[in-house]
Amino acid sequence: MQAYLSSAIKKVQSWVTPISAKQRNEVTREITSDATPQFDFYLLVVLSSSIATLGLVTNSAAVIIGAMLLAPLMSPLIGIGLASINGDTKLLRSSLDALLRGALFAVGLSFILTLFNRFLPFVSLQELPAEIIARTRPSPIDLLIALAGGIAAAYALTNPNLSATLPGVAIATALMPPLCTVGIGLALMDWKVAGGALLLFLTNAITIAFASAIVFFLRGFGGRSADDNDRSIRSLRNSAILVLTLLIPLTYISVDFFIKAAENRRINDVVAQQVGKLPSTELVEINLHRNGENIDMELTLRSNDYMTYQQVVDLQEAIVGGIEMPVALKVNQVLAERLDPLIPPTATPTPTITLTPTPGPSLTPSITPTPTASLTPHPSLTPSEVPTATSTITATPVGGKAWAATLPPLQLYQIPGGPVIGTIRLNQPLEIFDQRQVYKGLTWIYIADADGRLGWIPEVYLQVYTPTSTPTPSTTPEPPVTPEG
Repeated sequence: MQAYLSSAIKKVQSWVTPISAKQRNEVTREITSDATPQFDFYLLVVLSSSIATLGLVTNSAAVIIGAMLLAPLMSPLIGIGLASINGDTKLLRSSLDALLRGALFAVGLSFILTLFNRFLPFVSLQELPAEIIARTRPSPIDLLIALAGGIAAAYALTNPNLSATLPGVAIATALMPPLCTVGIGLALMDWKVAGGALLLFLTNAITIAFASAIVFFLRGFGGRSADDNDRSIRSLRNSAILVLTLLIPLTYISVDFFIKAAENRRINDVVAQQVGKLPSTELVEINLHRNGENIDMELTLRSNDYMTYQQVVDLQEAIVGGIEMPVALKVNQVLAERLDPLIPPTATPTPTITLTPTPGPSLTPSITPTPTASLTPHPSLTPSEVPTATSTITATPVGGKAWAATLPPLQLYQIPGGPVIGTIRLNQPLEIFDQRQVYKGLTWIYIADADGRLGWIPEVYLQVYTPTSTPTPSTTPEPPVTPEG
């Protein structure tokens, strides 16, 4: 195998023009100087790791790119690649020392910044930003990017005309953000985040060193003697084996990620199909959280009318039947009115539920004229129409307020125990109607809040004011009947 590899490398080497000995010496001095840990190196590590950490927690891609441009970790990796080709053990030790110290500084600083943010939360990390999550799932694609970036960086260093491409290489290979993600994961005690980011950093670092070693060998840094070539080829072979070994965990993570992505796509299709069957309802957002074999699903739906409890139950059963997995479903409903500028609105009365108590016996007394004897016969009296005294009861809701919050939460429900349609604040004035239902041992009462929403809440949350519904009689007395005479 080594003979075949040596033959292939020599064939490729014949296509690449080696640089002169003077140029090789200049490149070696420049790389040795950059790979030696000095004050400038540590200052750039501190600045770039601080910027990268803040960019990660604020989910700002522009800030993270700025940190990549400042990060000095590319130089030690290029130094390791050069040292493995020309056999410079001093450069190898210096480059490894700079890389390890810089990596530890970056992880430690991001760890401290994240802990500081946890105690004084300037940025909420209840959900990890997308920029952090993106650096916890390395794949073989990241290895190919690092391979191309390492070749570009080493070739640019051996060709002064291409030095302007180095900032782009630094952005593509992204060494500092994975290290800062490791520190963030350790501070949050999220070992999955820390482990995935560490694997990404190791993938980039090893692949860049291997790629730069290939370029330096092809450009004539390995020496012209047979012994030098054999040593360089052995070094390249060992580096290639290490790079290929990295493909094992990267492939496993990628396959697992692709399986979950395909499963999530199938779940989204089933949910969209089942929600589309509901009348006047649109799917706004799906949030999935895997809890072992179960799926906690939270849907945000926009509709023109209230959903019933039975509709939510039917939707859950349809989703479970479609994906064939246990689902715990929660639905957040957003009420919206659809307006079409081509169709003018039609005035329709808004139904308002009011209670009108009906008294038992009628309170309407009828006044019957009593005939009286007359000494002088006269034509019979024709009594005029007598106004009737009436008593009208005006029914209004009883006033009250919300005053306690235990279990279940102080929320407004469409039906007792059904979908939530709003939140009730403490001491919020309410209108309480005389409609009650018992559900799961709790007495629920029908109310209207300050915004005019109608719904149900447990009666234990209510403080009722003195009722103000009183009968108001209005009577018009009949004028007296005076006999003529």
